[in-house]
Amino acid sequence: MTVAMAVSDGGLPPGIAARFLREDNLDAALSLSQEAGWNQTTADWQIFLELGRVIGLARSDGGIIATAATLPYGRDFAWISMVLVTASEQRQGLARWLLRNCIDELLARKLVPLLDATPVGRAVYKGLGFPRLLDDAPSGRQHSRGVGPRCCAPCCDDPCTQGAGLATDCRLRHRGVRADRSALLRRLANRLPVAALVAERHGRIVGYLFGRDGRNMSQLGPLAAVDERVAVALLTQAIARVPPPLVIDLPERHASLGEWLSTLNFGVERTLTRMAYGRCKAFDDSAQLFTIAGPELG
Repeated sequence: MTVAMAVSDGGLPPGIAARFLREDNLDAALSLSQEAGWNQTTADWQIFLELGRVIGLARSDGGIIATAATLPYGRDFAWISMVLVTASEQRQGLARWLLRNCIDELLARKLVPLLDATPVGRAVYKGLGFPRLLDDAPSGRQHSRGVGPRCCAPCCDDPCTQGAGLATDCRLRHRGVRADRSALLRRLANRLPVAALVAERHGRIVGYLFGRDGRNMSQLGPLAAVDERVAVALLTQAIARVPPPLVIDLPERHASLGEWLSTLNFGVERTLTRMAYGRCKAFDDSAQLFTIAGPELG
């Protein structure tokens, strides 16, 4: 069941209406991502409902045929993702309509829309006002169905421990990111506890890693660290604890970490390009952000 009218239906084909979704629409939203072969679970959709908004398009019988989600981070920017249209309703401009609606809503709230684009979606987003961020290189999705030797990590003297209560630690802020993402991190901390790790040096946090379970595979990220040695130490422990298949979305600037992952039978599955609406400068300093939470979460 959908909620009362919350967004304009202007420009939609006849017989299709727009609604903001709520918790009793979770099964319908999950069905769309499953149809597309995506990795999201009900818990992922719950994040968007709790921390952001999900717009759904429905036929007169109430069935959800398309979605798009927005996830604000602080007062500066918000993520757009989960743009899905069921196969039988594609090629009607529904995805473009959803994107335009999300953009307009965020701009009205004085938030800059951001997203991670696949190669297929890049041209569409560019036509809607998303240039590639000039100071933020693409990410590569590292995918492994079976992990090889785990003895390749350089020595790191900083102890890595499982991070119970990690996301609520007041010392922990998302390094290199201006906005406070603690609400997201708290939810991720409970998704894959064996991969929620923290590295400390002289009582100071120098790195952390989160992970989450998925429908098809587990994802490791976000990972933030003061240097690559700490990042490798965190990943080494997580990879040893979490069974494959695994995915890691790794910014291109950390290509040497990708080379190390290749020794563990990881390989690049696809590239992602971080894009912002009407802006060519990144919000983040990604030097210490070694892996992202995933293209749907930013």
